[in-house]
Amino acid sequence: MLFSTDFLTKLFPNHKGVVEDDLPILQVTTDSREKTKKSLFVPLKGDSFDGHDFIKDAFTNGAVAILWEKDRKLPSFLPTQFPVFFVEDTLQALQQLAHRYRWLVNPIVIGVTGSNGKTTTKDIIGSVLETKYKTYRTEGNYNNHIGLPLTILSMARDTEVLVVEMGMNHFGEIELLSKIANPNFAVITNIGESHIEFLGSREGIAQAKTEIVAGLDQKGTLYIDGDERLLEGLHSNDNVVTIGFKENNDLFINNYQMNATSSSFHLDDDSFELNMLGKHNVKNAAFAIAIAKKLDVSKEQIQSALNKLTLTGMRFELIKGKNNATIINDAYNASPTSMKASIEIIKQMTSYQKKVLVLGDMFEMGQQSQELHRSVVDAISSDIDVVYTIGSDSKVISDEVAKLFPTAKSMHFDDKEKLIPQLVSILNGQTVVLLKASRGMKLESIVEALR
Repeated sequence: MLFSTDFLTKLFPNHKGVVEDDLPILQVTTDSREKTKKSLFVPLKGDSFDGHDFIKDAFTNGAVAILWEKDRKLPSFLPTQFPVFFVEDTLQALQQLAHRYRWLVNPIVIGVTGSNGKTTTKDIIGSVLETKYKTYRTEGNYNNHIGLPLTILSMARDTEVLVVEMGMNHFGEIELLSKIANPNFAVITNIGESHIEFLGSREGIAQAKTEIVAGLDQKGTLYIDGDERLLEGLHSNDNVVTIGFKENNDLFINNYQMNATSSSFHLDDDSFELNMLGKHNVKNAAFAIAIAKKLDVSKEQIQSALNKLTLTGMRFELIKGKNNATIINDAYNASPTSMKASIEIIKQMTSYQKKVLVLGDMFEMGQQSQELHRSVVDAISSDIDVVYTIGSDSKVISDEVAKLFPTAKSMHFDDKEKLIPQLVSILNGQTVVLLKASRGMKLESIVEALR
């Protein structure tokens, strides 16, 4: 049981139906199509839909109580005893309910934001802490003003640690999420270019990410990328811990080495191995290690978790392709910062004779899109043999590569179907192929064709 109708009466005093019987609520849902058991249905409204119109489906599929905007007429089919809680706005009520439930359960809450790596960092933190605590974390990309409340309202009553991801497109969104979740620990993984179309600049992005302190516990700790110049203003704060590859960080990552399928490093004086590639993932792991140590997780437990991490799909996912080639599916999302980081890893994979990049458009780059796409070329060197681009703005990458590295094969495609045969023709056991683009490019269809 999450809570009961009696709990809801204290939060939403305007109600009807039989609510005093302490009816248990096992689930909270906003999807009327979902088969549920003893659920509270919250009808949300969008530009082209209104959940209130689908109450009959929700009722048929297992809802035993509803939140309802008070200016809407209740449908006549609902039994008179059916619990209805009247609210001004169902979205705000959902957020209010999540905030109250967070304190009912009262786990240790860890909030994670950043331009890149927040899902990976969330997954690593969750995996490490579940070696000692009953841990729940954001599933998929449930990291916005709807997804975060639903994440909170999905955790079991005996949850000891909750790890929530906080995403945003505009100013004020992270502040809202932080105030709903009230984290005890917060992480800013980095500052990149994602959503620069809406926030104007990397400085604006940094400002938006730092909103995570709005709901942070007064005795809580904020962990940040200490190598990021735009976060230097936070360094002097008492509750801030900086982590990075520069020696002046509070926690110093050093002795980094990339192996065939893993990375080894030291965090201050402790050595660790991570079953992932790349300096950016090592930094993500360092955030998890720092929080785990604060929560008395042993080094042995931490290392055990790092040995067997399984992360949300399409994030530097290594796949064996046709003719025994190695395909790296990193197509979940992309910004210039994350694309360059992935290219750096490919350059270090010296066991492959041929290194191939398939790079697609990065969205939400605004008026700076051409410039930001062109900046990706800064990470490309003569170590790369083939660069294929797909989409529209990504063409500047292949064009620039053709000028700077005439020995490399560089081509642009408007159509995935034309790109696939080109790729298949160069696959062999000595070839590694990176696929990276924004989610909307759907490069996973190319991955499937290369399997």
